[in-house]
Order: sequence, then structure tokens, then C-alpha cells
Amino acid sequence: MAPLLMASNNPGKIQELQELLRDLRVEIVTPHALGLQLSIQEVGNSYRENAALKAAEFHRLTGMLTMADDSGLEVEVLGGLPGVRSRRFLPQQGASDAERRNYLLARLQALLRPWLARFQCVLALATDREQMYFTEGECRGEIIPVERGTNGFGYDPIFLFPELKRTMAELTTEEKNRLSHRAQAAKKMIPILEGLITQQFSVK
Repeated sequence: MAPLLMASNNPGKIQELQELLRDLRVEIVTPHALGLQLSIQEVGNSYRENAALKAAEFHRLTGMLTMADDSGLEVEVLGGLPGVRSRRFLPQQGASDAERRNYLLARLQALLRPWLARFQCVLALATDREQMYFTEGECRGEIIPVERGTNGFGYDPIFLFPELKRTMAELTTEEKNRLSHRAQAAKKMIPILEGLITQQFSVK
């Protein structure tokens, strides 16, 4: 099994990515398992830049094949906000997911529905050959004013798939792993990982 470091301290993201990559010949390693207490400042202007920052820094410290995620929610009537600042949207240090959802809904309250939105995700993969690979995924829906579901994190409970009449947090794990923005990016990353793993084993 080839070790793959997930450059994230978000347990929800790590769990999703572990499930999405479960069929690969990789051993998922977390920063916590390595005793790494590292917080990367997401100063990039795009998901791609932020994902690359995280992947590159964790790879530099460990020398391991490293994958990082950067993702966000973009709401049409807010001009694409919160976007790359989705986790830092509420100007309050240490805000919870629930507080961020409430803040977003307060911003939307006076605006006409539907509040069309999309989730965006970029995965970055840093290798020992100083290469960086990127894949992207998105899913579209709308924001609703009342939270529904418990199978998710972040903005999932207020992100509705109109055709399914369910929020991201109401989907089963199998459905989420088929439809989510992170799932779309991971599916595109799998063949890249498979190729790198095959190269690694062939060299040995």
C-alpha cells in the first residue's frame, strides 16, 4: 500500500475522501496521525491556489505523496460569495459551521428566492517529483432557509438538490459520493493516483 497524506484538519473532508478513495492501493495518512499541528493560511485568490498551498507545504514537511482539498459555496445573488472564503465568511474567529450557516441565511433573508448556488472543489496532488496535479468538481442546487439532514458538515444542511428535493445533508453516503463536488473531483483524481502508484511499485 502506498501512503497518501491528506493535507487537512477537517474530519468531515478526511472521512469523505477516505471513502471516495477506498478502492485504491493507498494507505490514507492524516496530519493528526503524524503529530503535525500545521495550519496553512489560505491566502490564495482561488480554490486552486489554496489547494496548492496546502499540498505543497505538507509535502515539503513530510516528503509524502500529498493531496489537499479547497472547496467553497458560491451563491448567485451574493455575486458568488462566500466562495474561497466559505470557511472564513463569518468575521469571527473560531466560528462553528452552524454559525456560518446562520450568518449566510441572515445575508440572504431580504433577497428573493430561489437562492441558486453551487459547490466548487479543487483537489491538488503534490508528488516527490515536484509535480502538482489538479482536478475539479462542482454540483449545483439552491440554498434553503431551514436546515435539513445530519449526514454532512459545513453548508450541507441548507444546500438543496431541487430535482431530489433533499439537501446534501439528507443524502446517503453512497448518493453523496456520487453527486457531490468533492466526489466529482476525486473521480478525476483516481486515474492520476493509480498511474503514480503503478510507477512507484514498478520502480521498486
